[in-house]
Amino acid sequence: MPTPLPVPVPLGLSQAPSWRLTPRQLCDLELLLDGAFAPLDGFLGRADYESVCASMRLASGALWPIPVTLDVSAEVAGALHAGDALLLRDPEGFPLAVQRVEEVWELDPAATAEQVYGTLDRTHPGVDHLFARKNRWAVGGPTERLAAPRHHDSLDLRLTPAQVRAEIARRGWERAVAFQTRNPLHRAHLELTLRALAGGGGLLLHPVVGMTKPGDVDHFTRVRCYRAVLPHYPPGRVLLALLPLAMRMAGPREALWHALIRRNYGATDFIVGRDHASPGTDRQGRPFYGPFDAQALLERHRDEIGVRILPFPEMVYSERDAAYKSADEIAPGEAVVELSGTELRQRLASGREIPSWFTTPEVERELRETCPPLVRRGLTIFFTGLSGSGKSTLASALLDRLLEIGTRPVTLLDGDLVRRVLSSELGFSREHRDLNIRRIGFVAAEIGKHRGIALCAAIAPYDAARREVRAAVAAAGASFVLVHVATPLATCEQRDAKGLYAKARAGTLPGFTGISDPYEVPEDADLVVDTSELSPAEGCERIVAFLRQAGHLPAEGAGSEARG
Repeated sequence: MPTPLPVPVPLGLSQAPSWRLTPRQLCDLELLLDGAFAPLDGFLGRADYESVCASMRLASGALWPIPVTLDVSAEVAGALHAGDALLLRDPEGFPLAVQRVEEVWELDPAATAEQVYGTLDRTHPGVDHLFARKNRWAVGGPTERLAAPRHHDSLDLRLTPAQVRAEIARRGWERAVAFQTRNPLHRAHLELTLRALAGGGGLLLHPVVGMTKPGDVDHFTRVRCYRAVLPHYPPGRVLLALLPLAMRMAGPREALWHALIRRNYGATDFIVGRDHASPGTDRQGRPFYGPFDAQALLERHRDEIGVRILPFPEMVYSERDAAYKSADEIAPGEAVVELSGTELRQRLASGREIPSWFTTPEVERELRETCPPLVRRGLTIFFTGLSGSGKSTLASALLDRLLEIGTRPVTLLDGDLVRRVLSSELGFSREHRDLNIRRIGFVAAEIGKHRGIALCAAIAPYDAARREVRAAVAAAGASFVLVHVATPLATCEQRDAKGLYAKARAGTLPGFTGISDPYEVPEDADLVVDTSELSPAEGCERIVAFLRQAGHLPAEGAGSEARG
């Protein structure tokens, strides 16, 4: 399936306003254009949006649990009127679709969070996206295709709903069981799907390769794992296809959404397991959703969904029988063993053994290659704090210590240097400050991709921008450590080597963080250091000790073999 060449802008649209799609919008657009989101024919208008949030139904009454909206900047929204055309471009600027503008309205992130996700807790990735995104205006109306979004990987697996339906028909499957995962396929998944195949027909192995939960294994690795597992299935009984979906991690609502999407791909059955599409736990350690809430919601709507729901129980490994069983097959007192996703990540991070009963050798090899121990992964250490708090001094000291330890190459991205070299044209408005931090995050993530260490020292006063950097580094497969240099304001003012506080107090330096502009104290700092209590050397050694304890650096006295 060759990637189509970009199309020229149609005549009459060359002067139309345009919008470069975000990664999430790009996923949504592809599934809208391919019919995976039927009955939607475009991004939602206000009536549909409010109805979906409140009742999981479109204004027409059709079942649809997740709002799919096109959010744009206030500047673009202000230039649009009903009847206009908005050209939708990919991140490189190539035109993909025309959005016919029926209405423009302002989104309410708090209301959406409570109605769709059932929480305002920003540890929920879907909620965090609602509040972190800067675009609060939505454009609704039908969407017309110009070209398909471009992909350059796994082209043989990127099948549209029509292509999947045709392949199911060609194979003569009267029953097509769909299974979704955003994780590598482990033995429990294998056993579960083999059981589903016992009822006849075939398996539509349909993993998500769009946007998943931050910190998940990248989709390139996962696809290699899916391909590696295929020989474990009966020949001709599995169709592997990729779903470019941007997950919202909305638990039960998302499970219902997934079932409706699989109906459009031609599935007759859909496997729903424990904790389907759940993001885990909140700030207090409580699950956002019950383990079987998704199954219960789909059962209530089974007559409308259009596919049969297979509510599989949890699969566990019986030590007595050396085999996987469903939880309801385990006898009282029978010993079972499990390995959570968290424990798997911990074992990969530390280089410890992964039990042979948990995954196949092929999948383990892929995971070991992509997810090496923490001591060999990329790492960003981000120092945030007020001007004069000692961020740059600590970062410089840490640079020398890390080079002395010698596990990986180290780069220092100091705030003043970045301002001179990468952001010299920027001012100090919130917009420009956030852009400066995003640039630092971009460079740090690139360093992390190549398994280097990036030391970043910037005031970074706003929580949302810091979270963006954390997410960008995680998406690059690297680790992120946020160090809050919590030196008191009074101490920072006393130091005032540049005379900035004096100017801010005199009113000649407006918008100065800590005086006339806010500093949002990080609630998610991994380490807090106060340089009014510690010398630079002591602060540096506290950070090194933390990095050793967390596994980012080899234990003190470890030989060269610990450096990887």
